[in-house]
Amino acid sequence: MAFSRVFSDPPSKSIFRTFAVMLLSILASLYFLHCLTKRCGTCIPTERRETSPVEGFYVSKLKDFESLSRKRLQKWTSTGHLVMRRHSLIHRLERVSEEDLPGIEANKHIFQAHVKLSNSLDVDLEPVGSYFDTGKLSALGEGSKKLPQAIIIGVKKGGTRALLEFLRVHPDIRAVGAEPHFFDRNYDNGLDWYRDLMPKTLEDQITMEKTPSYFVTCEAPARIYTMSRDTKLIVVVRDPVTRAISDYTQTLSKKPDIPTFESLTFKNRTTGLIDTSWSAIQIGIYAKHLDNWLQFFPMSQILFVSGERLISDPAGELGHVQDFLGLKRIITDKHFYFNQTKGFPCLKKAEGSSKPHCLGKTKGRTHPNIDPQVVQRLRDFYRPFNMKFYQMTGRK
Repeated sequence: MAFSRVFSDPPSKSIFRTFAVMLLSILASLYFLHCLTKRCGTCIPTERRETSPVEGFYVSKLKDFESLSRKRLQKWTSTGHLVMRRHSLIHRLERVSEEDLPGIEANKHIFQAHVKLSNSLDVDLEPVGSYFDTGKLSALGEGSKKLPQAIIIGVKKGGTRALLEFLRVHPDIRAVGAEPHFFDRNYDNGLDWYRDLMPKTLEDQITMEKTPSYFVTCEAPARIYTMSRDTKLIVVVRDPVTRAISDYTQTLSKKPDIPTFESLTFKNRTTGLIDTSWSAIQIGIYAKHLDNWLQFFPMSQILFVSGERLISDPAGELGHVQDFLGLKRIITDKHFYFNQTKGFPCLKKAEGSSKPHCLGKTKGRTHPNIDPQVVQRLRDFYRPFNMKFYQMTGRK
C-alpha cells in the first residue's frame, strides 16, 4: 500500500521548474555562441562608407592581397629583388584625384588580366630593370606613409603635371595624384593629415607631391622648412610671357566672359603700365619669389626644370631630375613619343597602363591670338627680372 501511494503521487513541480531553467540556460548559451560566430541576423553590421564602383573594385582586391601570407611572398622574392609588372593600378587607390578615376576604370581589365588571386599566388612578377616596372611590392600593403622628401613647388602652367606623370614611371618614386595644397590652404589640418594623403612607400622609395601655388605663397618656404629642412624642391619654369598667356587661356576656358588678355595686362594701356597685381603676370616674376625661398633653403636643394626642354627633350630633363633625387636613370628616351596633335611628348606606357598615355584634354589648349605689341611690352617688362633670375640660378 505504501509502495502504490509513492508512485501514485504526481512529480514535484520543483523538478520541472529546475529542468526548464536548465534547458533555457543551454538554449541561451547556444544562441550567444551563434551570435559570436557572426551568424546571428540581429547583430548590427559595421557601418561602412559608400564607395564608388571603381574604388570598391580595388578596395576588395587590395584586401585580398593583404590577406596573403608573408611566407608566400618570400617564396617569390627570395630569388632576387622583384617588382610587379603593371601592378600599380592598386596604387591609384591611395588618394587619387577625380580626373584619375576614368583612367582607372578604363584600365581595370589590365589588373584583372595580370593579377590573378589564387592559392598559388599567381601574380605576374618579373626582375627589376624591366622596361615598364612602375613600383614595388608596396602595392601589396607593404611599406608605410611618410611625409614627402621632394616637392614640385611650381610654377602654375609651367609643366608640373607633365613632370609628375613622367616621374611616376620610376619604380623608386611614389607620388600623390591630386594636389594637396597643404602648405598654402590646408596647413591648419596638421602634419598627420598631410602624411595620411601620401601613398605607402618602401624604405628606399621617395614620396613626392606637387602643388604649383607653393612657389608664390609667402608662408610656404618657412612651413616646408619646419617640416624638414632637407626637403628637395623642384621648380618648373618657362618663358613668363607664354606662361601668362597659358594661364589666361585656362581661366578663359572656365569663364568665357572674362575681359581680354590685353585689358587685364595693363593698368593703363596708354602709358603701358603693367598691372603686376594680376596673378597671371605676378607668377612670372620668378626672381622675386625665389628670393623668398632662398631665405630658408640653399640653392643646392632647389632644382629648376625648363618647361620648354621638358617638351623638346623630356628624357634629358628627366635625367637631371633623377640625378637631383639621387635615383638611377631609369626614365629614358624609350619611354616617350611625340604627339603631333597635342604638340608635346607622351608616355608610350604610363604607370598602371599598357597603352600610350598623354595628358588630358585640359592640357595643350590652343592659345588665343594676342596683340604682338602687348607681347613685346611684356617681354620688355620681364627682361630685368629674367636677368636677375639667370644670375641667381646660373641657368637660362
